[in-house]
Amino acid sequence: MIVYNVPQSFATCLATVLFILFVPSAIAIKCFQCSSEKDGKGVDNCGAYSSFDKQQNIAVECMGEEAVTPGTFCFKSIQQSPRGFIWDGRWRSVIRRCAQVSERGISWGCDWGFYENGVYWEECYCAEDSCNHAMPLNVGSFNSIIFSLLIVQFIYWTIGH
Repeated sequence: MIVYNVPQSFATCLATVLFILFVPSAIAIKCFQCSSEKDGKGVDNCGAYSSFDKQQNIAVECMGEEAVTPGTFCFKSIQQSPRGFIWDGRWRSVIRRCAQVSERGISWGCDWGFYENGVYWEECYCAEDSCNHAMPLNVGSFNSIIFSLLIVQFIYWTIGH
C-alpha cells in the first residue's frame, strides 16, 4: 500500500505545483504588439534598427479587445534583406504580437531561415508576460520548470519518507 500511495501523492503534488505556476500565466498573458511596417518615416517604435523601448510600448492583454491577434503566447518576427549593411540600404522588419497557433509547430523558442529571394527570417514564440520584447528569449520558463521539480522532490522526500 505504501508503495502505491507515495507515487500517487508525488503525482498529485507535481500536478498541483505545475498548475499553480503555469495556468494563471497562460490564461492572462500580456504581450507587446507593434509593427515596424506601420512606423512613420524616421520612426522606430518596434525596435527594427534600435533597441526596443519597453517604456514607450505597453504590453496588451492577449485575450482582450486591444490585441490585434488574440492568443495564449507571444510572438516576434524579424525579416531582413540580404543586401549589404543597414546603411547600404538593407531593410529590416519587426512584428511583435500575441499568437494562438504557430505555423512552424513550436510554442517556445525560435526558428529561422532564408527565403528563396535571400531574405533572412526569424520567428520566436514564448509564454511569459512581455517576453517578446527582446531576443534571444529569456530562460525563465525553463528555470520555473526546474524550480518546480525541485519543490516537488523536496515535498515528496519530506512527506513520503
